[in-house]
Amino acid sequence: MMLSMRSSMSFFVGLLLLVTVPKLQAAGAIFTPAAPSVAGTSYYLLDFHSGRVLAEKDPDKRVAPASLTKIMSAYVVFRELKAGHLTLDEKVTISQNAWETGGSKMFIEVNKQVPVEDLLQGMIIQSGNDASVALAEHVAGSEQTFATMMNEQASRLGMVNSNFENATGLPMPNHYSSAHDLALLAQAVIKEFPEYYRWDSQKEFTYNNITQKNRNLLLWRDESVDGLKTGYTEDAGYCMVASAKREDMRLISVVMGTSSPNARANETQSLLNYGFRFFETHKLYDAGQVLSEVRVRKGETSNLSVGPAEDVYVTAPRKHFNELKAETQVDKAVLAPIKKGDTVGSLSVTLAGEVILTRPLVAMGDIAEGGFFRRLYDAVLVLLER
Repeated sequence: MMLSMRSSMSFFVGLLLLVTVPKLQAAGAIFTPAAPSVAGTSYYLLDFHSGRVLAEKDPDKRVAPASLTKIMSAYVVFRELKAGHLTLDEKVTISQNAWETGGSKMFIEVNKQVPVEDLLQGMIIQSGNDASVALAEHVAGSEQTFATMMNEQASRLGMVNSNFENATGLPMPNHYSSAHDLALLAQAVIKEFPEYYRWDSQKEFTYNNITQKNRNLLLWRDESVDGLKTGYTEDAGYCMVASAKREDMRLISVVMGTSSPNARANETQSLLNYGFRFFETHKLYDAGQVLSEVRVRKGETSNLSVGPAEDVYVTAPRKHFNELKAETQVDKAVLAPIKKGDTVGSLSVTLAGEVILTRPLVAMGDIAEGGFFRRLYDAVLVLLER
């Protein structure tokens, strides 16, 4: 469809997907039960693909993250691996400082050389503070400098209520995060580093003839759970960031400040069950899928294909998916030159008149500026269209 002015084109999602779906029925009242009561300081339940928040309580409250800090420590190391600054088989010499670090341990020894991969498993699975410090010192020279790298990544990810002062989560006055921020971090780890995320579901790890089990009790209770991390300090209470995938739907749950290991597992399980029971997530469009053709002025060509830059997923209450309505809005005056990826409009998805998702629409290709007479002709048309 050619769009020469700002257009508002509504069409049913089923038709856009070009698949056979039941004919839409008249939308009735939409009722979704409230999320279960969670006995914790704060919590957050997020759909991984769509980014829709399904439940929350004080999500931006700054709280002590305890060993959930190690999710960020691992993320920084993963980025170093991806950048080629580090390899999994690279040997790390263990310092006296790392060996002396208190709290949970991997039981590494001073002056021993330990592969990065072993230290990562010791940090992720065993929650070893000694492993965390050893990695921080190897990557950045000191734990303090490593904390600066952690905060740089937190800023890049939009974690506005987080500040890290160490790689372990041991209590420090200005070391904090939030349920919302930790969900964003977990989302980034799973999305960017699936090849390393597998360690989060590993139930135990043996090093130095000492086998320690993963403290995430849900790995034994719920086969859909495949990560991420638990934490505890007296200040933080018992905390957990968890992710579970059932069929094509993945949820991320963050629970902060519960009273016991069982409580954090039970509260997390209740949130995950709630999300899977009452919501469903589906992919609407592929990245780069053409949703419409836009009229371009002053360009070498007049037509521009537009679509989403990334895969588009939507989360809706169960049994109401076929009531979704999608709408594209394209800028009134699309003028050349245009670069591939330039934002030229937006996509919104509504349910019962409420917008539940918005995504930018971008140019699918480049259009160079046209010649003098073409630009002059289109300039007159633009004036007439106002």
